[in-house]
Amino acid sequence: MDSPLKIAVDFDGTIVEHKYPEIGKEIMFAFQTLRALQEQKHQLILWTYRSGKELDDAVEYCRRNGVEFYAINSSYPEEEFDEDYDSRKIDADIFIDDRNIGGLPSWGEIYQMINPREAPSLEEELKSLSQKKRSLFKKKAAK
Repeated sequence: MDSPLKIAVDFDGTIVEHKYPEIGKEIMFAFQTLRALQEQKHQLILWTYRSGKELDDAVEYCRRNGVEFYAINSSYPEEEFDEDYDSRKIDADIFIDDRNIGGLPSWGEIYQMINPREAPSLEEELKSLSQKKRSLFKKKAAK
């Protein structure tokens, strides 16, 4: 793996379905993918419109699902926002948000975009399929 990335992740519509101010149902494979990215040492930043109790609820929901964020609505944990001097722009390498042009890809596609070397090549997939077919036919012939 190359050096770890800073990845800003939206909450509503990205990790969970839109139900703001409530917490929606988890979007399939969101937490599995986020945990895998954390295991790869990427720094995850929760980047959301939420604040106050709604933000606390979202952070706790993620924590209960095994995801702890490097920072929340900031570029780094110690950052203190000052409206007079600071921009709300987050310093991240990648932004994962349902408001992307084209919408939110599946979390499997997101993982493969971040880890392109881990995606099997077409040649590997065909070889695997060929082996699966052979083992299927051998089982049927043995019966």
